[in-house]
Formats: sequence, structure tokens, C-alpha cells
Amino acid sequence: MNADIRFGPATGVGSMPGADAREAAKTVTGSFEDFPHLPELPARGPGADMIGRTAGLLVELYARVEPSGWRIGDRPGRDTRRARSWLGEDLDALEEFTQGYEGLLKIQAVGPWTLAAALELRNGEVALSDPGACRDLTASLAEGLRQHLAEVHRRVPGAQLVLQLDEPSLVAVLRGQIKSASGYRTHRAVDRQIVEAGLRDVVGVHGDGPVVVHSCAPDVPFALLHRAGATAISFDFALLTERDDDAVGEAVEAGTRLFAGVVPGTDGRLSDPAGSVMGVRTLWRRLGLAPGLLAEAVTITPSCGLAGASPDYARRALAHCVQAARSLADNPE
Repeated sequence: MNADIRFGPATGVGSMPGADAREAAKTVTGSFEDFPHLPELPARGPGADMIGRTAGLLVELYARVEPSGWRIGDRPGRDTRRARSWLGEDLDALEEFTQGYEGLLKIQAVGPWTLAAALELRNGEVALSDPGACRDLTASLAEGLRQHLAEVHRRVPGAQLVLQLDEPSLVAVLRGQIKSASGYRTHRAVDRQIVEAGLRDVVGVHGDGPVVVHSCAPDVPFALLHRAGATAISFDFALLTERDDDAVGEAVEAGTRLFAGVVPGTDGRLSDPAGSVMGVRTLWRRLGLAPGLLAEAVTITPSCGLAGASPDYARRALAHCVQAARSLADNPE
């Protein structure tokens, strides 16, 4: 994995409010001139949500919407076609607003373990319940992402693509906290080495390209993600506690970048930009790391996706990320 990548000072997590692909692409590319991302618009409905969108990328596996959620089926149906159509709209809009762009560009997809914890098999249990299904799903996702990366590169040839894998259920998978279909029991915890190997297989589809793993859950497994090949780890900074210090410090010293989610993802009052990154500076001092490395090692983001925010707040939150990152660079101490 390329350890020399210089990430932009700020970017978004992925989702945006509303249903207008052109407006979302215009907002994101206008806010992050050196590190935009492909917006996701889950308000459009099933197929635009994170699970459905990624299910639409799968190769030789298809999913359809059932009352209980997304379920793997035998052939592509209208739900798969709708997911692919919306992704096409989003790529069209992104291409329009990145003409001639040369720089970092981030695309997002659900990682293999959150996908396995959400996609149901024919018997109604999630794929996580079947090791063979997990392996098939991981292989299908890897091939789908390889094709997706190639398509984005074709549309925005000057961009250096950054792949983000969203893994909000990863900690629950590791702890055996994913509920069964009945809701009365949980699926057993997946061995950490198997989880790491599955992630490594998907991370590897980007070759030497940078891969970010995002989790807005508590107790992010920094060491496991680093070993799996993640170039950077994206997380909700407010959920960090001092017991995470050692893991965060070791990850940074090993060259892992931090995507610190310091700006709230839903409407509220925004503090001044310097105040938003005060906790990051405090963490850095606590870890005993050189202040001069701070701006290089940390990218500022919202705490999670902005799908639940108002359009006005989302625009202000993205601008605030840029201002907060500038504050961090200007005054690392």
C-alpha cells in the first residue's frame, strides 16, 4: 500500500441530503477543491441506500428488497437495475463537475463485513451466518469494486482514486452482536484473523492505491485495520476515549492516516473552526507526537454521513471542515 500519499486536508464521508445528483456533485466539488468525493443520496429510496448501492456493484450476485431488508436472489431484478441507474446518474454528475480535474477523488462502498451482516440469504438469515456465503460475497464485492474503480477512472482520468470502505457493523461482527432473523439470538463472533483476511482481500483490489476504512461506531479496531492494509482510518472523533490512545498512537506511528470526524453530521450550531479541532490537538499532545506532523497525518471530515442533515447545514458543515483543517494547519499547537 502506498504510504507516501498526501491526503487533502478535508473531505466528506459520503452521503448527502436530497435527491438531486447534480446539486450534490456541485456542492461537494465546490467545497473540497483538492479532495472531493462521489456523493451518495439515500433519500431517493432503496437502491440509493448504502447497502443497496453496494449490492448493485456485486458481480454474479444480485439482491432484491424484501420487507426485512436486502436479500440475495438468483438474477438481477428491478431493485438491482434501480441501484445501478442511480449510481450512473451520480457518476454522470460527478463527471460533469470534474472536467479536467487532477487530484484526489474518493469513492465509497460498504465493506465486506457490514455487507455480510446486512444482506440476507434465501433462508432469511444474514450472509454472516454462513462462512461460505461470506467468502462468495467478499469475492463478488472485490470484483465489483475493481470494475467500479475502472469506470470512475475512465470518467475522471486525471484523478487519483481513493477507495473508502464503510464498515459501521465491523465491531458488532467481531463481538458477536449481530442479531439473527428471529431477534432472539446473535450470530457468533467472527474470528479476527478471518475478518482481517476478508478486509485485506477487498483492500487489495485497489493495488497500490489508497484505501480508507470508515466506521462511526465506538472502539474502532485500529490495529486490525492497519494490518489489513488500510492507508487511513475514518472515525467519529467524539467516540474516542483515552483507552484508544495506544492503538491510535501506534497506528499513526506505523504510517496510518486519520480521518477525524469532528463536525456533527446533523443540524446544530457549529463551533468556531479552531474549537472543532481542539480535541485533535489535545489528542496529539497526549500521544506525544510532533505537532508538525499533525496536518499531514489528519484529514478533517464530518463525524458521519450527512444524509440526515438539511441541505443548508450540509453545505455549511463541508465548508466548516475546510476551515477547521486550515486552523489545524496554521496552528498545530
